[in-house]
Formats: sequence, C-alpha cells, structure tokens
Amino acid sequence: MTEAVALRPLPSAAETLLSDLQAPPRLVAHLRAVHDVACELVAWVGRHHPSVAVDQAAVLFGAATHDIGKVLHPTELSGPGSAHESAGYELLRARGVEERLARFARTHGSWTADGVGLEDLLVSLADKVWKAKRVPDLEQLVTERLAEAAGLQAWEVFMALDDELDRIASGADARLAFQSSYPVAG
Repeated sequence: MTEAVALRPLPSAAETLLSDLQAPPRLVAHLRAVHDVACELVAWVGRHHPSVAVDQAAVLFGAATHDIGKVLHPTELSGPGSAHESAGYELLRARGVEERLARFARTHGSWTADGVGLEDLLVSLADKVWKAKRVPDLEQLVTERLAEAAGLQAWEVFMALDDELDRIASGADARLAFQSSYPVAG
C-alpha cells in the first residue's frame, strides 16, 4: 500500500510497545503523524537554535507514545477525555519505560503545569499543529522558553517559529487523511 503522505517510522521501542498492547490502527496512525511533526520541530530547533539543549530522543519517543493510554480508554480515540493521560503514564512506567520518557503521556495535555519543560512543550505543540491547530498560549510558552535558552528576544523567535508552524500546518490535510484511512478499532 502506498501512503499519500510519507511519515517517518516510529522509534522501534515505541513500535514494540504499541504492537504488544495491540494498539488500535487509528491510534498508531495518529502517533505516527504527531511523531513526524515532532521530528520536524526538533530539527527546526536544532537548525535555528543550536545552542539550546533538547533531548531529541525523549521528544520523539514522547510524541510516539503520548496517547498510549487510549489503549485503556478507547472511547477517547474518537471523543473527548483526559483519563488516557495518567493511564498512559502508569502503563508506560509499568512496562519499564523510564520517567524521562513516560512523562509525556502525562504532560502533553497539561502544558501549563509546573515542571513542564521545553521537551514537553514540543510534544504538546506537535500534538496540536499536526492537524493545523494553532494554540497561541502554547506557542507563546515555546517562544519564551526558546528565547530564554538562546538569549534572544521573544519576537525574533516568534517570527521564525510562526513561519515554521505555518509550513507544518500546510501539510495537515494529508496527515488527517492518513489518520482517517485507518479504522478506530482493530
């Protein structure tokens, strides 16, 4: 089967977890789309802010597993809910996933909470912009963290980040079609 959109494969550890848990196809497709956008965001940060330390492996694993709790809360695959966040974190920890990687299941929906770092914000941002959803408050937090870490003015960071998010958002229709081509249940 030829995909309409070429998405990067998930990290092998994430693929193994999703396979072991018999994750629904729609969930896996969603995680691939968000992971692909996270790859783009991390690469952009590396190119535009090379002095800013970002745990790339953590961001990419986090994006690839952030909604894993929906395996336990399948109604949240097609409807609202946040029970999957803490459930996903607990599921990952029970399967031996380190805290630094499991945390994204818990933090991706609560990006204003204390202790949320730049990596968490990048996963949250990928989870929004993959479908062209722009969240000004979240984008402002990312802008502020990058500006502070890079020693730049926030407006400088915002201008470049806004352009990148517009570019990423322009591919949303293809990513949404990719996700929709998979059934909600396996």
